[in-house]
Amino acid sequence: MSGHSKWSTIKHKKGAKDAQRGKLFAKLARAVEVAAREGGGDPAANAALAQAIDKAKSASVPNDNIERAIKRGTGEVEGAQYDEIWYEGYAPGGVALYVQVLTDNRNRAASDVRSTFSRNGGNLGEPGSVGYLFAQKGYILTDGAEDDVMLAALEAGAEDIRASGGQFEVITEPSDFQAVRSALRDAGIAVESSEITQIPSTTIPLGEETARAVLRLVDALEDLDDVQSVFANFDISDEVLAAVAG
Repeated sequence: MSGHSKWSTIKHKKGAKDAQRGKLFAKLARAVEVAAREGGGDPAANAALAQAIDKAKSASVPNDNIERAIKRGTGEVEGAQYDEIWYEGYAPGGVALYVQVLTDNRNRAASDVRSTFSRNGGNLGEPGSVGYLFAQKGYILTDGAEDDVMLAALEAGAEDIRASGGQFEVITEPSDFQAVRSALRDAGIAVESSEITQIPSTTIPLGEETARAVLRLVDALEDLDDVQSVFANFDISDEVLAAVAG
């Protein structure tokens, strides 16, 4: 779990770049649509949809876009049929990459992902080659006094709490995510970011040269229209982070 907030910082910076390319809105709307299709259109009863809507709103996706995506997902209006596919592989330095794809064309997605790995020094693996290194967890990055964070989070069912650069990473089971986040907010503790994500069981520390190579591959994968998220098991020191994300 170490370094996850740093990775989130990089993704946040990259997210702004993606928005400039005009792709972020479409990807977030696609996630809303798929969540609505799989669990229904009521976010109060569909945690995945609630999270997808939160992400879309935090990126300033217009409400009309979100509502249309929900209606496409529930079948109220016609929309494409998206399949979720997970690709697994390795980046330079032996970093494991777990790639989430939402696509309406499996052949296109497979070809794009495979060629992107090859062109950027990575290797696409077989199913199961790296997925076992990741677990779906709730992740909450928060500010606040240590005792206050621990009391609120643990009482609400948090699995783990770790200090990270003056903040705290709170890890939960997906089923406890909403309750823990609500408990922190009810206690007056600021939540900087929160998501249900894939957390690696181990991480690989990277030097600057390898970090740049890994991030080039991640950039290229996330630039693909069908790629929704890329999860990686690396850790970067503050010095290397400043060099590669500055």
